[in-house]
Amino acid sequence: MFSTSRFRLTITKPFIFFSVIMLLKSYLAWSVIFDDVIPWKPLITEIPFIWLVFSLIEWFASKRKLTVYMIVNLLLTAIFFAAIMYYKYYGVIVTYHALEQVNQVTAVSNSVFSLMDPYYLLIFTDIIVLFVLLWRSDRVKKWKIHHAKKEKRKIIPIVFAVSLMLCLFQIMPNRASMNEIVKAQEMGILNYEAYTIFQQENTQLVDAKTITQDKVNELKGLKASDTEPLLSGVAKGKNLIIIQMESFQNFLLGLNIDGTEITPNLNKLAKESMYFPNFYQNVGQGNTSDAEFVVNTSFYIPPRGAATQHYVDRVLPSLPRLLQGAGYDTATFHTNVVEFWNRGELYKALGFNRYYDKAFFGEDDKLFFGASDDTLYSKTAAELKKMNDAGKPFYTQIISMSAHHPFTIPQEKYRMTLPDRYEGTFVGDYIRSQNYADDALGKFIEQLKKDGVWDNSLVVLYGDHLGLPIYSLDSKDKELMHEIYGRDYTSSDMINIPLLIHGAGVQPEVNEQVGGQVDLLPTVANLLGVSMDNQLHFGQDLLNHNNSSLLPERYYLPSGTFINDTTLYIPGIGYEDGTKHPLPNSDGKKTQASKDEFERALQLLHLSDSYIRQLPFHK
Repeated sequence: MFSTSRFRLTITKPFIFFSVIMLLKSYLAWSVIFDDVIPWKPLITEIPFIWLVFSLIEWFASKRKLTVYMIVNLLLTAIFFAAIMYYKYYGVIVTYHALEQVNQVTAVSNSVFSLMDPYYLLIFTDIIVLFVLLWRSDRVKKWKIHHAKKEKRKIIPIVFAVSLMLCLFQIMPNRASMNEIVKAQEMGILNYEAYTIFQQENTQLVDAKTITQDKVNELKGLKASDTEPLLSGVAKGKNLIIIQMESFQNFLLGLNIDGTEITPNLNKLAKESMYFPNFYQNVGQGNTSDAEFVVNTSFYIPPRGAATQHYVDRVLPSLPRLLQGAGYDTATFHTNVVEFWNRGELYKALGFNRYYDKAFFGEDDKLFFGASDDTLYSKTAAELKKMNDAGKPFYTQIISMSAHHPFTIPQEKYRMTLPDRYEGTFVGDYIRSQNYADDALGKFIEQLKKDGVWDNSLVVLYGDHLGLPIYSLDSKDKELMHEIYGRDYTSSDMINIPLLIHGAGVQPEVNEQVGGQVDLLPTVANLLGVSMDNQLHFGQDLLNHNNSSLLPERYYLPSGTFINDTTLYIPGIGYEDGTKHPLPNSDGKKTQASKDEFERALQLLHLSDSYIRQLPFHK
């Protein structure tokens, strides 16, 4: 048995003190990441893991015990802080897998830290204070020396055993949850981080020989047609110009704020094009580079990480290869260095003939990671004229970048005056940067028309990914989004991006078909009259499968999320406790999302993963 006084000497000071400190930090992290935090939930989920670690310190740290506590305190604090900042930027729970993207995260550090509220830094206050006291306070020094001499108490093994059982109790029932946010909330952040480290990936791949287009179409609910596809070959022999707009969301089109048109050039283009308002992103952690991957392959992103780090060692069936087989030259344009997001390997895997990056565009008029959109478009237009004059059709993908998070463009790039209520807000900065991007695009279009390239091309334009994550908005930003939408800003609004298709034979209209970036390759191939009979694809031709869609989502929304004709479905622990959200342009249609669709969406993702991972390696 042990006396109460001896228990205090052994446990109370460092063990209890740091337990209270870590509990307070867990409450800070939970308040940022999770909705509707139950007051006792962090206590029963985070404290067992903390006590598990602290028991080991009490057990084995006979010397410099307080120093060890401070080191562990710093490490656990770093985990909580990383979870907060990662969630604010990506909307997901950070795991050790994020270390794969450490170079990219460093490159966008300004974007990440622009989302930080000052009070987040309170999480480090105790570390600074304790560091000072550790070296200056005689009382703390005695505390440290006193505990170094204490014998180990019987209470420590008991605390360790109970804590371990509680941790396992939290983890075991929640391993099968589809929703990563729910999983982390049920397990506790620290338990979830440990779980992801020890979790074994034992997914069995489906034999690639059994993955056929008929099987994919069946899972997507697509029916074969005996008739000639609509608009088949209307742009045959034309150049293909794909323009990927940085962080461009659909609500910007037609937006007018206090009499000012935000995107006048794109508004004009939309009226002259086939415009798809019900179009959605399919990207993951790779953001822009993931959009490039999905659009050019019609495959889904990997279960974790970026496509450029998991899939680019393969020879990917792709749009560049498909069009090269039809006699096209292919190239891609991006003003950043090709090493960013491992794009050099991506372009090799996709089979582009060549790429243009920072070495071509230079650093004049630099904005964020490279030359501005003005420079991108002016130098690209000159190259496209050369390619057009060569007499061979070409496919080029052009990646804009100036309207990049955190959207703080320099004053000389301002092309509009914001109303006072928008000044100094995240939403205001976003709108102003997209107004600049629209202005630069308008000049590019005019130059292509002067050079005779525009009329000889099929032009496809879309947003690469969301720009205004719900979880990044403060109360003022949410008020402004409510003003813009006339209602609350939702998850389905967040991932809604525009698609415009312009060219001879494509009549201007608003096409209500629901689709995503994965659908671009088959849609474009149909318009260019290029057969995809021998190329597996997970998208669908948006012009020939009306009112039929099943679009799995990953990363920015939990695993198991999918979009159908009316609904964005987000799972909870499983299908049954999931939520159904109306699509922005569903016109009040009833939300419907079946368990069969949920299971088919997961199968589609698994087939895509399996097929890619069995493709041959490139040299």
